[in-house]
Amino acid sequence: MSADYNPPNDPLVVLHEDHEILVVDKPSGLLSVPGRGEHLADCLITRVQAAFPTALLVHRLDRDTSGVMIFGLTPNAQKKLGQQFEARKTKKTYVARVWGRMTEKTGTVDLPLIVDWPNRPLQMVDHENGKPAVTDYRVIKATDAESRVRLMPKTGRSHQLRVHMRELGHVILGDPFYATGPARDFPRLMLHSETLQIQHPDTGKGMKFTAKAPF
Repeated sequence: MSADYNPPNDPLVVLHEDHEILVVDKPSGLLSVPGRGEHLADCLITRVQAAFPTALLVHRLDRDTSGVMIFGLTPNAQKKLGQQFEARKTKKTYVARVWGRMTEKTGTVDLPLIVDWPNRPLQMVDHENGKPAVTDYRVIKATDAESRVRLMPKTGRSHQLRVHMRELGHVILGDPFYATGPARDFPRLMLHSETLQIQHPDTGKGMKFTAKAPF
């Protein structure tokens, strides 16, 4: 991550708030947690805690990804939500714009991932040492130039959706890490966390939160 970190000054968009949880719509370009160094201190968790001092981190979104992100407002909520993420009991859908026409309307990408150490934070496919990574996809619409696709990750590996789409030959538009040439020439990474389904840590009731893609 370079020193040209200029996070957006968008006001905090709260999608849901109760005694245990807070759900917000994270803007693209803002870190979820602080990076190393003073210039990377501004992030979503510090902005959230300025308004909700008891907020605790449960999961992260990449800096360039926007969309639904949940925080626990009590240690109990953080623990129970964390367990749901770990046990893959949460359901997430993302919307992405990708390079080129995707011909298969639906499918599954099952390619294990590992950090590409010399080039970190990049990830790469490694069939021997990689951790399991599975993504279901469904094409919403496609032209010769690009496709709009809904992505349903079954695992939560770092950069999973970006690498899986690249491996299919349809890199996510505007991706500063994996896109090259004209596919990179977009104002932002065209990846948005659209929905998140969880069980409420207090009541156990199923809840679904949605943030419309801004692209």
